[in-house]
Amino acid sequence: MDVERRDIEIFLVLAGELHFGRTAELLHVSQARVSQTIRSLERRIGARLFERTSRRVDLTPIGQRLRDDLAPAHRQIQESFDRAVAAGRERNTVLRLGFAAPAVADLISARLTAVRAQGFQVQVREADFADPLSTLRAGDVDALVTVLAAPDVVVHTEPLVLAVGADHPFARRKSVSVEDLARDVVLRAAWPAQLPWTTPAGKAITLGPAPGTIQELFLAVEAGEGISPLAEHATRYFARPNLAFVPFSDAPPVEWGLAWREETAAVRALITAG
Repeated sequence: MDVERRDIEIFLVLAGELHFGRTAELLHVSQARVSQTIRSLERRIGARLFERTSRRVDLTPIGQRLRDDLAPAHRQIQESFDRAVAAGRERNTVLRLGFAAPAVADLISARLTAVRAQGFQVQVREADFADPLSTLRAGDVDALVTVLAAPDVVVHTEPLVLAVGADHPFARRKSVSVEDLARDVVLRAAWPAQLPWTTPAGKAITLGPAPGTIQELFLAVEAGEGISPLAEHATRYFARPNLAFVPFSDAPPVEWGLAWREETAAVRALITAG
């Protein structure tokens, strides 16, 4: 038979208190509601659950059995709800923020400080290098900072540079152009979303194998397997003796955009913090 959760609560509290008045007070209902609920349960079960006199209330054997059967299940249901509520509260107070380039967390520290000042915790996580959005799709983060086409929210902008091996001909230049990318295999890392994979003159840009990590990318560039456009912060965070970073003279800047699956309170705080 179908029984409302509130009816079960009334029965269990009365089974513990053995007093209609205290039960009504504890559950913030009227004493008439308690009496009505117990009478309804007894009619549906077909047996008395409580022996009631003017002086005392006692459980009948059937009432005792019902209490013993219901109490553990009710406690488990209540604990499940409590855990869900706690998770919901944490979800709204903790921001799990993924970064396609972890160093960008330092570059937007003022925005993150503003989020924390609103009472939110920020947990910074590194996204998958080869497919940053997979981290967001899997639900491992609440929001992601990465290079996006036409982002709704831009959190950081910086110039584009070209990573080449120290002995590459471009390493001796003061700058390179987007047109130069047609002259070598390009290992993609950061790339302004508005740029096509052709040069301004229409020459195709040849893409090399996708590296699995930033270190794999650097090793491939150092070995002469290709060149790689990177955001300018790489010159400060990833200086290596066998790498050179050459600025672009004509490339648009890299825009680090914010992506999210659901606009929670923590995500909303990050959006409005800029």
